[in-house]
Amino acid sequence: MASAGLVGITMILHTADVLHAFAIMEKEDVFKKTPCPAFLMYENAAYLADMSFELPCNCKPEQVPSVVWYFQKSLGSHQSRVLTDLDGTLIVDSSSIKVESDMLRRFSIRMFSLIVFRVQVEDSGHYICGTKRGDFFYGYDVDVQPSKGIDVAFADSNQHPQDDHYETQFTVSTIFWDWTKCDRCDVRGEQRRIGLCYVKSSYLLRRYRTTTAEVASCGSRSIPKEFQSVIRHRKPEVVIRSCMRPCGKKKASQKGEASISDVISKLGEKPWLPDVPLQFHKQPLGSGVIIACPGARPEHAVAWDKDSARLYFTRYLTGVNRSMRVFIDHGNHLHIRFAQLSDRGTYYCWREGQMVAGFRLSVVYESRRRRRLDDPEALYAVKVIAVGYVLITVVFAAIHVVRCCLYAFRCTAME
Repeated sequence: MASAGLVGITMILHTADVLHAFAIMEKEDVFKKTPCPAFLMYENAAYLADMSFELPCNCKPEQVPSVVWYFQKSLGSHQSRVLTDLDGTLIVDSSSIKVESDMLRRFSIRMFSLIVFRVQVEDSGHYICGTKRGDFFYGYDVDVQPSKGIDVAFADSNQHPQDDHYETQFTVSTIFWDWTKCDRCDVRGEQRRIGLCYVKSSYLLRRYRTTTAEVASCGSRSIPKEFQSVIRHRKPEVVIRSCMRPCGKKKASQKGEASISDVISKLGEKPWLPDVPLQFHKQPLGSGVIIACPGARPEHAVAWDKDSARLYFTRYLTGVNRSMRVFIDHGNHLHIRFAQLSDRGTYYCWREGQMVAGFRLSVVYESRRRRRLDDPEALYAVKVIAVGYVLITVVFAAIHVVRCCLYAFRCTAME
């Protein structure tokens, strides 16, 4: 039995090797048809912060078995950073990648392509595909635009995105992606449309290649520095609107289960609950909670519910209200600041129009919990105390200045 199992494992590994080799052969056929340019060009690409994407090495000589990716902050810089090991074999588990992770941990090479996880604004720059000897084949001009402070418009309230800004030598506008799927089904849902900042001008540097002629993203290095004083104030945008779509036909067994649960619910027994994986979380009273939807990325259509209540973007999207304690950020994470007893319940996550997971949150009181300076509530308390101290100091100083002025005025009047 052991030998038979060993033979089976050997056959599986051999099949995987054959498929991998076949994929490499297909990729090499593409390289035969795509010659590298004699002069290195940079293809412009724009993304929103926290997104993950792939940069393919679109050309390389046939005799090169593996590639190395380099990063340069600015064109012509002598400081280039190697993003992976020289053999291109660094493996990254995307589930363990966090925003604060080291830059090298958020990059990986797969089949000559560079995979970028949760890109940040400081990752903007030039990405070059080449060899460990320093031969360059293909380059990208990556512009990562910030998600903080993004301009939000709600189409249901007749709100409109930012207007185009016209200058003599260029025009600044927003180019929108397609609408996402409706984030819920059988109930009222919402759709998002992300828009990034772009510039149209005939003065762009010719070394940069763009999808549309004379149009580049606002953070592109192809834009002259003289334009930046106007462009830097332009923000990315997101437009949100309501939508409604059916969940589709259910199987007969599921219909039967639903009807039985309806009967039980009417009899006062346990009501129907969504059939999704459920996780249990216990949080101390006053602590901060951040919940991520499994498998979701910033560009996905994601929605959150608490028990039977819908957490719509019109009320819970970050930035709608400055004093928000519960909100959803632009990376689709659910935030709860200073957890209260009323936050207890089950939070359900929708991804691309389907409910995929549930989180049972219980808030407990811990009387002996030690506070640390890096706790969100401790930082908030320090900030409030500091602001109060500054205000008291300003009022105290202002009162003494006024008294001095009045005293000086009386002395002058008596003379």
